[in-house]
Amino acid sequence: MIPVKLQPEPESFDEEVRQPGLAWLDKKGIDLQSAPPEPSKLPAYWQKTNEQLWEAYSGVCAYLAIYFEWVSGASSTDHFIPKSALAGDAYEWSNYRLSCLGPNRSKNAFTDLLDPFEIQPDTFVLNLASGAIKPNPELDNAVAEVAATTISRLNLDSEQHRKMRSRAFTRYLRRKDEESLKELSPFVWYEANRQGLL
Repeated sequence: MIPVKLQPEPESFDEEVRQPGLAWLDKKGIDLQSAPPEPSKLPAYWQKTNEQLWEAYSGVCAYLAIYFEWVSGASSTDHFIPKSALAGDAYEWSNYRLSCLGPNRSKNAFTDLLDPFEIQPDTFVLNLASGAIKPNPELDNAVAEVAATTISRLNLDSEQHRKMRSRAFTRYLRRKDEESLKELSPFVWYEANRQGLL
């Protein structure tokens, strides 16, 4: 996980997502600053801009920091502030994080995670040989604790994700194609660069 910069919302977002969403909440008498009574019944207007979200963030998952191909249903819009917590933010572009399905499902409605839009560089470090991720040992205790919770909640250090990261670095070592590494696995690229291994 590396810092992600908020990208501008698509021109059609207000018309396709925000306005229909806010109108629906108003019709149901749901306060924008409150939790909706039945979050699962919120109309999924955000799905209209799933592909635009993927394009805006160059197909890179905000949590795994890997590129994945656009396939309808393979990417998802994570609401960083859960839909179940704040009704109005269900229809706000700035609350969306591009996510592979796995991390989004693991995150669920948890709120005790670091936000990719707000984390500092070097919050997480990688062992490039094994692909293991951990909080930077130089973090203060409070941030390190939330970083560890983020790793745990999102399964960022699963065997599958370790292999994915170590394979990306191994491919780089064979081909020495830094641009592809940066595009396809930006976290691995960042860590390899930070560690002076490029």
